[in-house]
Amino acid sequence: MIVNIEQASKLIQSGDIVAIPTETVYGLAADAFNIGAVKKTFDVKGRPVGNPLIVHISNLGHLKQLALEFPEDARLLTKTFWPGPLTIVLKKIPEVPDIVTAGLNTVAIRMPNHDKTLALIEKTGPLTAPSANKSGRPSPTRAEHIEEDYNSKIPVLDGGPSEIGLESTVIDLSEGIITLLRPGYVTSEMIRSVTGKTVIHSKMDGHKISRSPGTRYTHYKPKAKVCWFRTSTTDFSPGAYFLFHSDNPGFTGKNCFSYNGDYAALARDLYDHFRTADYLGYSQIFIESFRNFENHPIIPALLDRIQRAIS
Repeated sequence: MIVNIEQASKLIQSGDIVAIPTETVYGLAADAFNIGAVKKTFDVKGRPVGNPLIVHISNLGHLKQLALEFPEDARLLTKTFWPGPLTIVLKKIPEVPDIVTAGLNTVAIRMPNHDKTLALIEKTGPLTAPSANKSGRPSPTRAEHIEEDYNSKIPVLDGGPSEIGLESTVIDLSEGIITLLRPGYVTSEMIRSVTGKTVIHSKMDGHKISRSPGTRYTHYKPKAKVCWFRTSTTDFSPGAYFLFHSDNPGFTGKNCFSYNGDYAALARDLYDHFRTADYLGYSQIFIESFRNFENHPIIPALLDRIQRAIS
């Protein structure tokens, strides 16, 4: 069911949930301070409750309802990257429900770069919004993906295809250092250029994993088996689905897609390809291996999501 901003606002304020668009992926939104509504997102998605949620805001004034402190690094980064695909983990105030943070003393916060969702949050206040897929499935980047997952039973604020197509970068600022918890469109190099500080890449031990949404459990997987391949060693069977990041000379067909070095476009379309391959009944998805010398800011996030789909 497609709804407009006014309808979505009324549904959320009444304790219901609504799928909302962002520049990264679609989220399943609930009032961040309504424990029953937030619990409903876990139930509907089949998401483990030990997985913290990102709280989405529309203005910096909302931080007072969520964060205990707003350090200088956060001020610099939000000035540069908000609204945008950067989630910042900060120490939370006691009023933030434990179900939102998985009982942690920190909260993950983001200001999405999508006009419809920003307008909605202005009406509702802060919203939790985990990706609006059934847990374990690829994140949705179009309204029709949500309708497929939930048989059109979830209200959707349709904002068109997601511009980026991969989940946000997550960094932790709660301990006085900058720790990357999940790679995304905003890279470590971008963060360092703004703050002048080295970004520590988390080794993803249990303590750090728990603070980042989307890292603790199986995620991003299609039903089809995902594999890396090299063009020189693979039989291009019509029974498999192929994604090339190179110009793919000589291979064509409805099951072959080439991006000719446009990694941003590949990232934008990745989950859509996963879902399309499943819908068409392919049992395998082959993705051309990335070469070591390739350098593009979206590649670390692409590698992360593809490797999770493979594992």
